[in-house]
Parts: sequence; C-alpha cells; structure tokens
Amino acid sequence: MLGDGGPISIPPNTVVSIGKDGTVSGVPSQPPRTGVTVLGRIKLVDPDDAALTKGPDGLFRLKDGSTASGSDAVAVTSGAVEGSNVNPAAALVDMIALARQFEMQMKLIQAGEDNDKQATQLLNVGG
Repeated sequence: MLGDGGPISIPPNTVVSIGKDGTVSGVPSQPPRTGVTVLGRIKLVDPDDAALTKGPDGLFRLKDGSTASGSDAVAVTSGAVEGSNVNPAAALVDMIALARQFEMQMKLIQAGEDNDKQATQLLNVGG
C-alpha cells in the first residue's frame, strides 16, 4: 500500500485499523501488546479525471507521468463494501428482451429465406 512517505509495511500478527484521514494504525494481536502504533498514512489523492489515463496494467496514472499530490478533501470510509454498478433485476430483464428480439429477427430471416425458395421454385416451374 502506498503512503505519503512511500510504501506502508504492516508487521506480522498485527490488527490493523484505518482512520478517516487514511492513518493506518496497528496493535499487536499477541502479547505483549505494546499499544497503538501509527504505521503510516495512506496517500489520498483527488486528481482531475481529464488528467488520468489507463495504463496497460489496468491502473490509472496522470497523463504527464508525474505523481498526484495528496488531498485533505478525500476521506476513507471504514467498513464500507463497494457496491456493483449493475442492477441485477434490470440487467436480467434487458437480457430477456434482447433474447426475444434476437429470436424474432431470426424468424424474420428464416421467413425471408423460405419466401425466396418458394419464389425460385415458381420461376423454375414456369420456365
């Protein structure tokens, strides 16, 4: 994890908590518990969306290659779970509607081919 002063290293057997301001604190999980130790602070940034570009590894970077500066306006929400940006019920309804449209179009294509075959047979009979 990247902190304000570089990578944050967490010692083994440590219970970690993260504050709203990004402060990473640790308490040893096994005796002797020596108290709360501040391990570092997560670097929280708020760059302009237009200044970002997606790298080949899937990570976002600034277009000019520099590092983003920290922002005090950004906060960390502890215990929150990121939700999906997809509504499953709406996606299922859309998928069913698309499947029905596909079936209808396939039937139209099949009907067109049948009409073509019948028209060809009529022309061959008369000739």
